[in-house]
Amino acid sequence: MCIAVPGEIKEIMWTKARVDIMGVETTVNIQLIENPKNGEYVLIHAGCAIEKIHKEYFDDLTDIFSQRFGGMYE
Repeated sequence: MCIAVPGEIKEIMWTKARVDIMGVETTVNIQLIENPKNGEYVLIHAGCAIEKIHKEYFDDLTDIFSQRFGGMYE
């Protein structure tokens, strides 16, 4: 099974970005995203941002992960 996780772009660094994934910051490749900006929400899979998403969808996914994993990402 493959899974993509929601993250928020915090800082753009050329072809990569620092993102916050449920409280954990990491660096991901953003070359698949058109015109990424700080503060935008993306789905991340295998170290790459693969799709921009709306805030509402980001919140829904974060809630699902929090419920599934007992709040370990809060």
